[in-house]
Amino acid sequence: MLSLFKRSNQTSERQLRKYRKLVNQINKLESTYEAMSDDELRTMTDRFREKLLDGATVANITPDAFAVVREASKRVLGMRHFDVQLIGGMVLTEGNIAEMPTGEGKTLVASLPSYVRALEGKGVHVITVNDYLAKRDYEQIGQIHRFLGLTVGLNVPMMQGPAKKEAYDADITYGVGTEFGFDYLRDNMTQHISQKVQRPYHFAIIDEVDSVLVDEAKTPLIVAGKMQADADLHNIAARLAKRFKQGVDFDFEDETKATSLTDTGIEKVEKAFGVDNLYDLEHQTLYHYMIQAVRAHVIFKRDVDYIVKDDKIELVDMFTGRIMEGRTLSDGLHQAIEAKEGLPITEENKAQAQITIQNYFRMYPQLSGMTGTAKTQEKEFREVYGMEVIQIPTNRPRQRIDSPDKVYETIDQKYRAVAKEVAERHKTGQPVLVGTTSILQSEKVVEYLDEYKLSYHLLNAKSVEQEVDLISQAGQLGHITVATNMAGRGTDIVLGEGVEEVGGLFVLGTEKHESRRIDNQLRGRSGRQGDHGESQFFLSLEDDMFKRFAKDDLEKFMKKVETDADGLVQNADVHELTERTQRIVEGAHFSMREYNLKLDDVINDQREVIYSLRDKVLTREDILGQLKTMLHEAVEFVVYDSCPENESPDSWDLQRIERTMNAMLLEQVSIPPTVERVADIMKLYKEPIDNLLAFIDSFAEHEQILQFIPQVMLSHIDTTWVKHLEVMTRLKEGIGLRSYGQEDPMRIYQREGLQLFAKHYQKLRRNIASEVIGFMKQINEQMEAQQQ
Repeated sequence: MLSLFKRSNQTSERQLRKYRKLVNQINKLESTYEAMSDDELRTMTDRFREKLLDGATVANITPDAFAVVREASKRVLGMRHFDVQLIGGMVLTEGNIAEMPTGEGKTLVASLPSYVRALEGKGVHVITVNDYLAKRDYEQIGQIHRFLGLTVGLNVPMMQGPAKKEAYDADITYGVGTEFGFDYLRDNMTQHISQKVQRPYHFAIIDEVDSVLVDEAKTPLIVAGKMQADADLHNIAARLAKRFKQGVDFDFEDETKATSLTDTGIEKVEKAFGVDNLYDLEHQTLYHYMIQAVRAHVIFKRDVDYIVKDDKIELVDMFTGRIMEGRTLSDGLHQAIEAKEGLPITEENKAQAQITIQNYFRMYPQLSGMTGTAKTQEKEFREVYGMEVIQIPTNRPRQRIDSPDKVYETIDQKYRAVAKEVAERHKTGQPVLVGTTSILQSEKVVEYLDEYKLSYHLLNAKSVEQEVDLISQAGQLGHITVATNMAGRGTDIVLGEGVEEVGGLFVLGTEKHESRRIDNQLRGRSGRQGDHGESQFFLSLEDDMFKRFAKDDLEKFMKKVETDADGLVQNADVHELTERTQRIVEGAHFSMREYNLKLDDVINDQREVIYSLRDKVLTREDILGQLKTMLHEAVEFVVYDSCPENESPDSWDLQRIERTMNAMLLEQVSIPPTVERVADIMKLYKEPIDNLLAFIDSFAEHEQILQFIPQVMLSHIDTTWVKHLEVMTRLKEGIGLRSYGQEDPMRIYQREGLQLFAKHYQKLRRNIASEVIGFMKQINEQMEAQQQ
């Protein structure tokens, strides 16, 4: 995924100099396009397309194309692109990431590369973090593109197939990244080529690129079907897991969330369920339920990761704090949480198709992105996606003050200090935005604010629209807003009248997030476009980050900690402890994303083989030829698999060969027990196979058979793939059990995953050949009976 003008990060300044020269060119062209009529301006779109067809590159037309978009924007929206916005557009056009602070107009920036790259005729996808922003940008920025003669589509959940196809066929398509990914998976589950909605990928622009490619990358996209859950098994596992102790009964890695039972834990499970050996294949499901029960207790916290509402588990988006209505966890984990909470057990979601965010977006030949915070993640962007991060100068100098953290000894002292600080700021009329990491924390903050009888807005919105409205009002004089750190992302906070005079918006963070990047996003709420503002974090040594990732360091630090009367830590090296802990957390989350990507890379190669086979079937590409290939492979596999090279002919399974072959062939063949060479066995079957191939060719004009074969193939492909995904999930859970000795568990997973796929793939092809040939035999017998 190399960009058109890829440069290393060290040449960033040189790139900016190059971009400024292009900006000068665009500015000189402004008067030329200002003088054009609307119709004349529109004709430029066709002229650009013709130039590209004649061999011009995107770089050749960029200055004029940008000038045309700027002029169209002035006429349609009354908005003129700043020079720095033009630079941002150039970075995106080349397939890199433009880091632009909040309030610099990233939405308008996207209008430039989306227009230029859409001229290539292969489609541009503009990815947003939620449906509200997709619809907003489609309606607003789409006006510019429609004015210039391009088609614009909106891709949102619950759309019907024809409407989705129309959206994807547009020159520019807006939507949420997960929906694009789910459409890809659903396209590869269709029964007819006409049901596919997507076309080949070309170019994507990802708004809030760090949120999409980093924050959401820990959770794979899964299309699931329903299956009955074993309620008794879940409930017993939940009761047992509740009594389990970490390090005694199970091991859990914070970095990768990998969970495994210890020997002690396994003994307890075997005793509770009355089984002799939990490792036996027949007890694989039991082991899986037990692991999910442990994960439900260790990883998922009530009122943080989920809430219980109307006897149902409602998942919480960890980044926005919003309820994810209708979303459920797959593979029995949702039911494990239900059992933990003593709720009715619902049906399980069984994965039918899945892909990680990373592997989905790596399918685009070229990606680009915008965000206010990407520099801390630039190594990951470069290594995983091949994108460089270019920091774009601000339109006006930044005036925000980022004050040092205040660290308190206890959580209670921290919240008291937060409430006191908010009350002090409120006296002057300065608006305050309090950022939290969860709904639970937000509710805790307002309990302390209530002691000061303060009026506030608790952002616990039921809809994105409500959330956006409350966030946008946070800059008004005297306003106090309490919200999760990521809530309302993409919404500018405009300062109200008189707010500049009292210091601008004060942003108060109540806990460091999992990365400095998300902390910087919270800070970036204040001081937009040169406004005054201030940010500060209030922490405590009891915060989750310290407890989970700095136990040893914290223990040493507590021996020498010094505080004032309010519990504020006076030790200067507390800031070093905070920074070091946050770097550990960042490393842990990066390791988890890297680990998940490596796991999915194993399945990704297999997924490509399966989906490629599906496409051949859907397009009816030489359907009889495919069948004959499958027959040859099935014959070779069963013969060579039954006659291992390292075993003597006496131990060959000749009966298996006869049984399998006679089920497929038109005539029965017996293998002499004295046979000593595989070549002799193949020779025995040559004529019967040739007869069968001729028999298959005789159906070349038989419409019933030609309709039947793709149905059988797709049915077997999909059934095999679903089973294979389930087996791979069990393998992933089990590798921890066998990672003894020096071998890396990942290598075990890769090797055994490949062996499993080879086995399932061969069985798939053999089953297809057997069923289709069996059906052909029936048709042939019916035809012969009719002739008699």
